[in-house]
Amino acid sequence: MLYHLYEAQRSLMEPFADFARAVSKLYGNGSMFSQLPMAQRVAAGYDLIYRLGKDYEKPEFGIQSVQVDGAEVVIHEIVEVDKPFCQLRRFKRYTDDPEVLNTLKNQPVVLIVAPLSGHYATLLRDTVRTMLQGHKVYITDWKNARTVPLSEGEFHLDDYINDVEQFIRHVQAEYGNCHVMSVCQPTVPVLAAISLMASRGETTPLTMTMMGGPIDARRSPTAVNNLAMNKSFEWFENNVIYRVPQGFPGEGRRVYPGFLQHTGFVAMNPDRHATSHYDYFKDLVKGDDASAEAHRKFYDEYNAVLDMDADYYLETIRTVFQEFKLVDGTWDVRNEDGAIERVRPQDIRTTALLTVEGELDDISGSGQTRAAHDLCTQIPAEHREHFEVQGAGHYGIFSGRRWRDMVYPKVRAFIATHDAPQKRDDTPLAAEDVRRSNAVATPARAEPVAPVSAKHVAVPASAPTRAPAAPRKAVARKAATSPTPARKAAKAAPAETVAAAPARKSAPRRATKA
Repeated sequence: MLYHLYEAQRSLMEPFADFARAVSKLYGNGSMFSQLPMAQRVAAGYDLIYRLGKDYEKPEFGIQSVQVDGAEVVIHEIVEVDKPFCQLRRFKRYTDDPEVLNTLKNQPVVLIVAPLSGHYATLLRDTVRTMLQGHKVYITDWKNARTVPLSEGEFHLDDYINDVEQFIRHVQAEYGNCHVMSVCQPTVPVLAAISLMASRGETTPLTMTMMGGPIDARRSPTAVNNLAMNKSFEWFENNVIYRVPQGFPGEGRRVYPGFLQHTGFVAMNPDRHATSHYDYFKDLVKGDDASAEAHRKFYDEYNAVLDMDADYYLETIRTVFQEFKLVDGTWDVRNEDGAIERVRPQDIRTTALLTVEGELDDISGSGQTRAAHDLCTQIPAEHREHFEVQGAGHYGIFSGRRWRDMVYPKVRAFIATHDAPQKRDDTPLAAEDVRRSNAVATPARAEPVAPVSAKHVAVPASAPTRAPAAPRKAVARKAATSPTPARKAAKAAPAETVAAAPARKSAPRRATKA
């Protein structure tokens, strides 16, 4: 019912927001009204009302070009895999400079796993733009659950992990190897996905970079952690889960609504947001267009939120913040074939690990991300590093000046140290070729993380890596590129993998793109 009331309120506010925008333009666009006393204040006031009342849609990445070795390289977005709840988006780079083209072709390929925790993947726009200067970049672009029809079935935390595995395989099939970067929420499912791949003997990424994520939320708990840990599972299910109302493709789907998430974001720092909006008003009055535009860009992103599928959200709360299954070694995941597998980070051996934390992070506290080193005990110490960013908050480790000047150089050097030759071919890779290409280089590196204790790993030595198959709880996935009809809402057979899907459709390869 709350969702219906919110939509009614939003529909009611829309004409008032449009009116406020019109009045703001009337008093601020050089018309006869702009010559009246206090006209600039009136225009600024109505502009603020408009921005407080408008509906914020999903922003575009909007990355048109980047500089690589001093040359401008054009960027074109391509959706390579389109799954019910997520798209794998590639940022393809084009140039007509032969030297720059050769540089682009030899750069590492990185899969960025964006958070599914309220905001869209475009929150990582600055991350992507910076990475494109030295890497081939893919990103997971999670969809708003209210736009996914019920016919597509449910979406569980297990499905999230399975999707990440499929995306890794897709990129590996294209290049022979890849590097993975996860920011905030996905650090946990990404570590689970790579652990499961390692346990099966699959090729794992060359490196995994984990930034500001709740690997062990018990360490230095923040206000966000405390809320998740101190409220019961039933409280979340009864108080934040609603059904999508009529008028949306996902009508009837149980979700954690984006508007509730946004309310929670603002409630964490209400004074800061109030001050920011007042400063915006003052900037408009005094004509500081640069500061006003910076405010608009930030809040266009911050206020754009998506609904999360209820099953995925509730399972994340229970698994990560209440039962700590990853660090306790008790996490079982249902794979694409319906079999239950135990998540064992200690099985990862050939993937180098870099963890990044912000000194002032108020979302994922100090030590929560570094805990990954306590779990990945079989990764040699010389292939593990930890970096704490002095003076950085949560957003500062992946966006802004500290990201560009402090974090990115560290990430770039770490990836370069462990990179391997790519096999870029239109023919399928043989299993042995892929396995060889995944070998981790072993040059000496400064500041390695010393061997760490495995005291947080509670998996018994006799724990099986796979349990007997059980009926699948979530409905099966159809491959995104498959021509078969939409999945039935009933429980179904195991899904196909991306690796088995038909080759993607794209423009013919030319000598001017990489």
